[in-house]
Amino acid sequence: MTTIRQMATVRDQLGPSGRASTISRTERELRFTRWGALVAALVVATGLTVAGCSSGSSDDDSFVTVNAGEPQNPLVPTNTNENMGGRVVDRLFAGLKYYDADGKAYNEVAQSIDTTDRQHYKVTLKDWKFTDGTPVTAKSFVDAWNYGALGSNAQLMNWVFTNIQGYEDVSADPPKSKTMSGLKVVDDKTFTIDLKQPSIDFELSLGFSPFYPLPESAYKDLKAFGERPVGNGPYKLTTWDHNVKIEVVPNPDYHGGRPPKNKGLRFVMYQSYDTAYADLLANNLDALDTMPSSALATYKKDLGDRAISKPTAQNERIGIQPNVPHFSGPEGVLRRKAISMAINRQQICDTIWNGTKTPARDWTATTLPGFNNNLPGVDVLVYNPDEAKKVWAQANEMSPWSGRYEIAYNSDGGHQAWLEAVANSIKNTLGIEAVATPYPTFKQQRDAITSHTIGKAFRYGWQGDYPSMLEFLTSNFLSDSETNDVGYKNPEYDKLIAAAQAAPTPEESYKQIAAAQTLMLKDMPDIPVLNYVSNAGHSDKVKKAPLAWSGLFDFENIEK
Repeated sequence: MTTIRQMATVRDQLGPSGRASTISRTERELRFTRWGALVAALVVATGLTVAGCSSGSSDDDSFVTVNAGEPQNPLVPTNTNENMGGRVVDRLFAGLKYYDADGKAYNEVAQSIDTTDRQHYKVTLKDWKFTDGTPVTAKSFVDAWNYGALGSNAQLMNWVFTNIQGYEDVSADPPKSKTMSGLKVVDDKTFTIDLKQPSIDFELSLGFSPFYPLPESAYKDLKAFGERPVGNGPYKLTTWDHNVKIEVVPNPDYHGGRPPKNKGLRFVMYQSYDTAYADLLANNLDALDTMPSSALATYKKDLGDRAISKPTAQNERIGIQPNVPHFSGPEGVLRRKAISMAINRQQICDTIWNGTKTPARDWTATTLPGFNNNLPGVDVLVYNPDEAKKVWAQANEMSPWSGRYEIAYNSDGGHQAWLEAVANSIKNTLGIEAVATPYPTFKQQRDAITSHTIGKAFRYGWQGDYPSMLEFLTSNFLSDSETNDVGYKNPEYDKLIAAAQAAPTPEESYKQIAAAQTLMLKDMPDIPVLNYVSNAGHSDKVKKAPLAWSGLFDFENIEK
């Protein structure tokens, strides 16, 4: 998720966050909650089962139990941009397309998606229905997309609709229209999409969660709907015990390309990865997608052939919003560059992460098509104490530094050790007070970020939702994206991203993306720090638990 989505551990963790580590979708991230911790601690102490069954659940052992955290928001696809909500939303809904574990896209609800110019599309749907028995129609998609784009709805994933004709009228404040002119319902099974310009990856993106359909009943009360969503995906929700667990069971009416190979999933919410790992070793947790730093040196020996290590499309960054003193305008650019060059990324990857992370070289991920390891100006992402001090001094000439540099992180995501190392590297290089400041949960941190009240630097990132560098760059940095947590606004950057989307070939798109990121290395909207090599594992109750290209499990294909 996630998100690509924000991630809590990494989907902000990552994802956006996407759905930002994202990480972002700003983060997709692993978040763990206080009550989850108590439940997990009880499991370790007594050997009891992780959580009791609800009235709609099968017997306890039939579920595949996986680590999770409390979603930031109710489970509405267009407002879920983080990893914990994203991993559940993607189980409950089916889009026009879906992605397999390698990131390859296939039609799901779409019978066909036809275009001759990558700008004008005709979509024909298969026979499909929601879990309340109502049909999935062209209107189910068009209405959901218009809702997501409508500015007054303030949906975090609005940016995905930017290239559809009429988006500006719908997203305006106040809106000039409630429907995008580029969406037309032809009949129950057919609708058309007109973009402002050709797009290199629009069709690829159509499996991403903001493009999911919604049943007509959702609009009566979207918040209530998000607490008990009615979807059309491979699973349906039976239980959401806040801060403890979410349970989903197979949807018997699903007939797409992701049929569950298990009897249900229980997303268990933990306070820490150490507790989750203890449960994994005790066979009280079936699958864990992030190892705690305390286990990185030993988990392969502990788990044997149940250990998983795989480079994935996730990143970690440090953001700071322009309302924080000393971090707006030209002074802020200099300070972000100085801090970036004050971070000894390689040492942190080696000592804290035992080589399971790599220093960031851009704002995307090394595993994505078109990744460029040597962008012009990339030296600003390399440890250089002398240059860092020089640039910091230039910023002090504009306005003398005062106060301390704080980096917020969520304590339930396993970030303390590496962020304290980052803070110490900054402190020792620049001679300023720099500290890592914990927030109890990922949700609390994300709420402070999205409300622009956090008032300090923060850890966030992105976990890919579909395999494209453009997803990372549009979601996090386009001027009008609701997922743009750092308030980066540069019309030249927006034009370069538009050119990358309109490019006739992938190679030409990669050139425009490189130009956009070269501009970012000058503007330094935030500070890229790490790329991911995911470390995961499963219990001996599980015979198969594939890790997907994004760093999340391929949940439908986990087999006990």
